[in-house]
Amino acid sequence: MGPGYRPLDARVKAFFALTKPRVIELLLMTTVPVMFLAAEGVPDLWLVLATCIGGFMSAGGAGAYNMYIDRDIDALMDRTSQRPLVTGMVSPRECLVFATALAAGSTAWFWFLVNPLSAMLSLGALLFYVVVYTMWLKRRTAQNIVWGGIAGCMPVFIGWSAVRNEVSWAALVLFLVIFFWTPPHYWPLSMKVKDDYARVGVPMLPVVAGNKAVARQIVLYSWVMVGVSLLLWPLGYTGWFYPAVAVVLGAFWLKEAHGLQARARAGITGAKLKEMRLFHWSITYVSLLFLAVAVDPFLR
Repeated sequence: MGPGYRPLDARVKAFFALTKPRVIELLLMTTVPVMFLAAEGVPDLWLVLATCIGGFMSAGGAGAYNMYIDRDIDALMDRTSQRPLVTGMVSPRECLVFATALAAGSTAWFWFLVNPLSAMLSLGALLFYVVVYTMWLKRRTAQNIVWGGIAGCMPVFIGWSAVRNEVSWAALVLFLVIFFWTPPHYWPLSMKVKDDYARVGVPMLPVVAGNKAVARQIVLYSWVMVGVSLLLWPLGYTGWFYPAVAVVLGAFWLKEAHGLQARARAGITGAKLKEMRLFHWSITYVSLLFLAVAVDPFLR
């Protein structure tokens, strides 16, 4: 075997890594519960499976395009130094072909096996993430994750449209929950690795502003997010269960957000800032909140 030999299983894992599977988990966590809400019960399980497969391909294609475009800075950042294009396990050409195949395949999949509206929403999300966020916003503005996060909100629309072939106020509310969740979810991680971003000239908010300013923005977005999350009930889309869960989860979130702000105001840095506590809690929060979305129709 020559020096360029790469085992098949390692290659398969590398291509799978191009899809950013951990991100896809979160996207599907917001897609499937919305389908239960839209169906007011159990949706057609084949439709759920088809939507998840299409969503995986679409988000995976977006992730692969992102790695292709960002391969220059990924090589310089500790957090991304083991990505497949950096290690050479996958060539840029292979990555580009793979991403394009997933993008085209997901659009066709949605169009023929779900519905054309879901196909267009999925393609729109992919293009927004690749063109607007990765190619335009990410390296130009500290508001990159705010507006770029719109792509991560689209699975809510896709899940609803897959069931009802339309977009409703309920879907818009949950879209806004994810929109206001994304910055306070990602900024704590950015605080942790801001030296990485500074090294490559990516102006994430923690790079261009101090911890106090970032923590203040986190608290502001957190309050709006919690407030928006409660709108489903007065609009008549849920019973008692969802708002009860949203209040409890929101209270824990705000406790963590204000705790981070207090530590930042006190000038605490390094490990004692504990910024990753909010990052990890944010994943638990959105998972449990959308689980409540799925369960609520059965408890009315």
